[in-house]
Formats: sequence, structure tokens, C-alpha cells
Amino acid sequence: MIDRAGLAQFLRRRRESLQPEDVGLPRGPRRRTTGLRREEVAALCHLSTDYYSRIEQERGPMPSERLIAAVAQGLHLSLDERDHLFRLAGHHPPARDATSEHISPGLLRIFDRLTDSPGEIVTELGETLRQTPLAVALTGDLTRYSGPARSLPYRWFTDPATRELYHPDDHGRMSRVFVSGARRLTTVRGPGSKAAGLANLLLAESPEFAALWNQHDVGIGPHEVKRYVHPEVGLLEFDCQTLHDHEQSHVLLIYTAVPGSESYRKLKRLWANNAQSVSTDLH
Repeated sequence: MIDRAGLAQFLRRRRESLQPEDVGLPRGPRRRTTGLRREEVAALCHLSTDYYSRIEQERGPMPSERLIAAVAQGLHLSLDERDHLFRLAGHHPPARDATSEHISPGLLRIFDRLTDSPGEIVTELGETLRQTPLAVALTGDLTRYSGPARSLPYRWFTDPATRELYHPDDHGRMSRVFVSGARRLTTVRGPGSKAAGLANLLLAESPEFAALWNQHDVGIGPHEVKRYVHPEVGLLEFDCQTLHDHEQSHVLLIYTAVPGSESYRKLKRLWANNAQSVSTDLH
């Protein structure tokens, strides 16, 4: 059963405890509000301000599990806080396992500060949960996919267009990396896992995946330098740094170019083009 008063109080306290810079928002001049504004929280949670306000005012219908998950993520709640929020809303908390898509607040705080680098947060299956604006400019919006196509390895073997962004000389190694990773995950997670289900789909749909799967290769890592062939600026070479959240099985990937290099100059140009595009869209 929903605890409307408890839910409203908890949300107000969490909102008032956060500052704009805590969630990647600009503070702006002449700010008098203690904590975040309701409209800011609503935007973070992809809700209308009116709907979110009604929850804080103990009004409206019972929020769905999907909506509560969005609020928990938007407010940068910890797992314990997320579970408490679900119970206040009258729902059972989601499982804490490898399928969880709730990003930890610590990982989000680092992600929110990546203002000048391509970066993304992905699941162990290669599903992109968050991207920086520069990452979207580099690879497109990878959060738009649904179903199995959310996984980059799945798209790699089933959609030829996916490979166009990567240097042709790297395709063979990347295929082996994806298959090696899929075999490791199915062993770790078990035959009834989401990882095993994705591998079975690929075995049925991709002869290339099936052939590599039968080689039983494990432990194959990616190249130290990632190479992209961008339609606007051409070849880009990046070092890729990774930060693992082992509790959530999420990885923050940060792509950096060597200062002064051709890729560094192209990345700055891509950033400028993206900023100009956003400015045009706003007007």
C-alpha cells in the first residue's frame, strides 16, 4: 500500500538536499531556492512538473514502478534509498543483480562532470544507459534502442550499419572480443540469465557469431586504442579509460585523445559543431 505522506516527505527532503551542480545542472544567477526546484527534478526524471508536484503534494494516482525508477535515478538515490522509495510507493524494490539499470550516485557524479569528453555508462551486456553530449555527437544516441538491439554486441552481429563507425581493420578483433565476452558472461551468470538469452539469439541469427562461439575463445581484450570513422571529421583515435561499479555491473567509459594530436583537433571541431547544432535547435 502506498504511503503518500511518507513518499511526499522523502521526495521533498531529497530534493532540498541536492544542489544543481550535484546533478549536472547549472546553478544560474540569483538562485534563492534551497536545493533543487520541482521543475528541475521533473526534467531529470523525464516527467511533467505538474505530475511530479502532485506526488509531493500527496495527490494523483499511484505512481508506477517505471515512474518510481525514473524518480530514483533522477534524484541520484543510492540503492538503499531507491528500495525505500519503492516501498513508500507501494511496490517491491527491483532485484539487485546484474540486470539492474539503476546507476549509482557516485558513478553519476563523475559522469556529470565529463563536460568535454565522450563518455558513456553501459551495462555488462553493452547496453548504453547514459551518454555525454560529445559521446552522442561521436556515435549517435545509443539509448534509443529497445529489446535485444540495446546491446552493442547484438547490433554488431545483426546490423551491418553498426560497423560503419569503426575502423575496418578493427572489425575482426572486435567480433572476437564480443564473442569472448558473451561466453564469459553466460558462464558467470548461468544458462537462465539475460546474457545466455542474448547469446542464444545471436547463435540463431548470426552465422559469424556461431562460428566464433564454437572456437571457445575467452579472455580476448580490445585494442588499447579505439578507432572511429566519423562521417563529419573522419578518423578519430582514442584512449579508453574504464571505471567499474562492480555492485551494479556497470562501466563508465571515457574516451580521450592525446593533446595536440589530429584526433584532439578533430574532437574539438566535433564539439564545436555539436554546440552550434544544439544552439540552433534551441532557437
